[in-house]
Amino acid sequence: MNTTLHVTIDRATKQRAQALAKELGLDLSTIVKASLKTFVQTEIFHVEKSHTITSYLAATIAQAKKDLTKGKAFGPFSGKELDEFLVA
Repeated sequence: MNTTLHVTIDRATKQRAQALAKELGLDLSTIVKASLKTFVQTEIFHVEKSHTITSYLAATIAQAKKDLTKGKAFGPFSGKELDEFLVA
């Protein structure tokens, strides 16, 4: 059984939230429902929007590209091959 939740927020925040949800292909109601479900399940509240990668990830990717050109790269693996590689 569903229930209704009424929340009062300022118009600018609602409009920005709706625009961001639309960018993600969602409506604001879906965002609120998912956020509340996650909050209840994890007891953690975290929101993030990022279009950039971390410097650590950028360095890892750069190193992987260097390794690939030197023939030191592993993979691609099937699931079974990956399990065998990690266990060995």
